[in-house]
Amino acid sequence: MKLKIKKIHPEAKLPEYANSGDAGMDLFALEKVIVKPGEIKRIRSGIAMELPEGYVGLCWDKSGMSINHGMKVLAGVIDSGYRGEIIMGVVNLSKESYAFEKGHKVMQMLIQPIEIMEIVEADELSNSQRGEGGFGSTGK
Repeated sequence: MKLKIKKIHPEAKLPEYANSGDAGMDLFALEKVIVKPGEIKRIRSGIAMELPEGYVGLCWDKSGMSINHGMKVLAGVIDSGYRGEIIMGVVNLSKESYAFEKGHKVMQMLIQPIEIMEIVEADELSNSQRGEGGFGSTGK
């Protein structure tokens, strides 16, 4: 399967898989962005893409950046009909500023098939073992 990528900015770096068999492709910063502690920033990629109908791009943290630097990816769904620039939202959960340099990895995107459900209103839902239990109901 092929993924069409359009460079919106001539210096943009195309997404790439770091290793054979990786689930996520890396997306890169178009320009330097400093994210202060507790700050939310938008980071331009300089690219747009054409995801095939029936697929979605799911955006995830890079494990090293999240564990080592407290950087968390936000707004993680790219729909197949979207043709604008991929803007990567991040929040700095650490106590130190973090600098994304131009060309550095910001996030990874997994492209997966989706199912479109028919929405049906119901007066009742079937019983399940879990029921309405949530938010820690299964214990530690």
